[in-house]
Amino acid sequence: MSVDVQREAAAVRAEWLGHLLSTAPADRPAAEAAISELYLLIGLAPPRFHWVPSPLAALETVPPGIRPSPYESADRLSDWPLPKRFRRLVSGLSVQLDTQVMQRSRTLDPMIRQLVRMPVADSVRSTVRLALWSEYERLERSDSWHAALCPSWSAHYDAVRRMSGVVFTPEQDRLLGLWATQARSCAWWLPREDVCVVSERPVELHTEVWGDERQVRLHRPDGPALRYADGWDAYAWHGTKVPAWVVEDPSVERIEREANVEVRRCAIEHIGWGGYIDRAGLRLVAAAPDPGNPGSELRLYDLREQTRVLLAVNGSVERDGHRRRYGLAVPGVFTDPVAAAGWTYGLSAEQYSRLVRRT
Repeated sequence: MSVDVQREAAAVRAEWLGHLLSTAPADRPAAEAAISELYLLIGLAPPRFHWVPSPLAALETVPPGIRPSPYESADRLSDWPLPKRFRRLVSGLSVQLDTQVMQRSRTLDPMIRQLVRMPVADSVRSTVRLALWSEYERLERSDSWHAALCPSWSAHYDAVRRMSGVVFTPEQDRLLGLWATQARSCAWWLPREDVCVVSERPVELHTEVWGDERQVRLHRPDGPALRYADGWDAYAWHGTKVPAWVVEDPSVERIEREANVEVRRCAIEHIGWGGYIDRAGLRLVAAAPDPGNPGSELRLYDLREQTRVLLAVNGSVERDGHRRRYGLAVPGVFTDPVAAAGWTYGLSAEQYSRLVRRT
């Protein structure tokens, strides 16, 4: 893969991630004009628009003058008639564009998918979608409308057009431009025949970079990572949605009461494994040099009945230049930290001891 391709792809990816992460007010005229044109393309008159402060409000709002339909509830989005019709519009366009791209840019297209489309899609899943889907878990089973609204596919074909020299037809350019405009101009929108509910962007969005292609995910150590003007917010720790207490007031008592393993892990990481072990008064079972990570130590502690925690140091350097300490739950039968470390890799103590260096 050439340096030029990587550089161009990185520029397009950064541009689209900029749209995804924007906290500027929505461009309402641009969004309404694009959505109105999309309505015309499926044979409907332009709708009236009802703006709301957040995607959650968009799901829960029945606009004035609309009689609620049992098929248009938030947890039955796959049954809504108009999203299905718009999704078919996207599918048809994608088939046409893929055919042209594969005929003229067979080698470059997979690179663009890897460097642009997938990182943008991953970033969407780890930001707004992470927050919204946790509110409506059933949306996970019917996310075709999310796929249409996700900017990753628009970013992909935008990159193809800019990087490969593939020329789309005027009609294809027009349709692609309409979808790109709505993705750049607003957040979620939910269409009914006479009215379209459209969401504003967030007023706060805090993320961190992760992954080889510089994807982003929600993270903030001192407040909500995502917040909308209506007060809907979401707390996140390195891409995991958590209750507010994990960020604002983590404590040993709350951690011990928490049933969710991932939430417990995040709260402990916020306190720091060393601090948590001290505050919780965990008993040290044994310590030993880490043969898979020379210069570091493995420490085995009692956690609770039939469970112990292995405190280790990451073999790889984090982005901030430090090596992270982390804890792993292991069965209570282990008394040897080296054997416990080997178990986490599916290895015996002897096999783990022969590792040159783990990562």
